[in-house]
Amino acid sequence: MPLLRIDVVKGRSQEELGTLLQIIHDAMVTAFQVPARDRYQVLTEHEPTHLLLEDTGLGFEGSDKRVLIQVTTRPRTREAKQNFYAPVVKEVRKLGVPPEDVAISCVENEDVDWSFGYGRAQFMTGEL
Repeated sequence: MPLLRIDVVKGRSQEELGTLLQIIHDAMVTAFQVPARDRYQVLTEHEPTHLLLEDTGLGFEGSDKRVLIQVTTRPRTREAKQNFYAPVVKEVRKLGVPPEDVAISCVENEDVDWSFGYGRAQFMTGEL
């Protein structure tokens, strides 16, 4: 945990998608100090007309390289979140993704909101 949902426009190679997922995972492990095997990622590819990320008044044009990352996580500090955002944007530039094409949203929940199997809330039971 965290759970990451990554949305992209169709057209990337499997290698590029794998690299993208690894970049995001590495940044999460470092910024949120979670174990390397704490990996929950869902990647969804969309037609260009089905993934809209506009500039929110910041004055830039997006491209078909756009990436939307939604992070569902336990509460994190501002510093930890910023330490996640910045490296993701820096590293995905190597894949040709412009910095303005990366949108990230963190959604926080509590320990009781997670079950990793067996119908138990492992954070609450003390298993984790």
